[in-house]
Amino acid sequence: MSTLFLAVAILSALWGVVDAILVAVALDKRGIRVNMLLFRVLMFRYLSQYRDVTLKETGKVGPLYYSYVTSMLVAVVCALIGFVLRAM
Repeated sequence: MSTLFLAVAILSALWGVVDAILVAVALDKRGIRVNMLLFRVLMFRYLSQYRDVTLKETGKVGPLYYSYVTSMLVAVVCALIGFVLRAM
């Protein structure tokens, strides 16, 4: 059972990586430069910029924001559950 949770955690993390890349592409299309060398360090800044830009454009936060946050939360929770079950 722990393997299942760890597999879901890995898949969720990969989904988050795809979302992060799509956020960078969306910001680049809107004229906001994204530093790919410092991308991991500045991801939260880029994520908040994406949230602000989409909120100003449409009045709603863009779907990539929620997708990224949800996938990372699922990854963390499933990883914790998987490690706890493996330790038992």
